[in-house]
Amino acid sequence: MVSRLDADIGRLMDKLKETGQDSSTLVIFSSDNGPHREGGHNPDFFDDNGPLRGIKRDLYEGGIRVPTIARWTGRIQPGQTSDHIWAFWDFLPTAAEAAGVEAPKDIDGLSILPVLTGGKARQHEYLYWEFHERGFSQAARMGDWKAVHRSPSQRLELYNLAEDIGETTDLAARNPVMAKELEEILSTARTESEFWPTK
Repeated sequence: MVSRLDADIGRLMDKLKETGQDSSTLVIFSSDNGPHREGGHNPDFFDDNGPLRGIKRDLYEGGIRVPTIARWTGRIQPGQTSDHIWAFWDFLPTAAEAAGVEAPKDIDGLSILPVLTGGKARQHEYLYWEFHERGFSQAARMGDWKAVHRSPSQRLELYNLAEDIGETTDLAARNPVMAKELEEILSTARTESEFWPTK
């Protein structure tokens, strides 16, 4: 699969050059989740998530943190890296800004185009995720702090990602003020929906 993906992305990039669209096309390559166990795959065999805890369908970093590669000839400097925190809901405003059109109003996303082109972009106050398989679970990240709440019956877990990228040490008991702040985000960030009930 990786060989085929590599070959087909290569064909796409060649076609952009062949049709003269290379310098006017922003290419973003990413994944929607971390490694998985589906189809007999063993994520431990290749140490797929490195130091990160969790896999696909987990709200730990191993399930939701993925690399992204962006290329735009003449606009993005090759070889640069960034630790800017963003999420897929930022893609729409980023694409809109790249296309020179206004993004829709009242969306959660923020354009990361300034980061891609070597500058700085606005940072989210926090990021929020929820998952409905295996029970309702939530996570929120605010700066270096991340809270994970795996089900209504379990207590909130708190991690400092700057010091503990593998989410191995739960700091909720030692940092009750930060835990409460993130717990408040978890209770207010979502909009109730008949299609995605929490129970």
